[in-house]
Amino acid sequence: MNDPWTVIAAIVAVALLYVLFPVVAETFLRVRARRSFICAETGATAEVGVDARRAALAAAIGRPALQVKTCSLWPERSGCGRSCLGRFERTKPEPLRSPVS
Repeated sequence: MNDPWTVIAAIVAVALLYVLFPVVAETFLRVRARRSFICAETGATAEVGVDARRAALAAAIGRPALQVKTCSLWPERSGCGRSCLGRFERTKPEPLRSPVS
């Protein structure tokens, strides 16, 4: 290994594999499921999903940036303040629904 750039590239690759990838994967898996809770603005039950890919990539450089991707109260309430994001990670994900036979 006479080339120092090869060593630097190897160190960066190992750092990405063992440090960055687990953070991104854990964030993606944690926020990918929709959550159901009471909307602060309407008082109705809402199912909310966030952009998990964006949150995971943001977690790579700092705190995950949650952005609402889907809401069961849209399109009527699409201009809401999205105060549900504060409760999103504290709420358990919706269980997978099995098809009714």
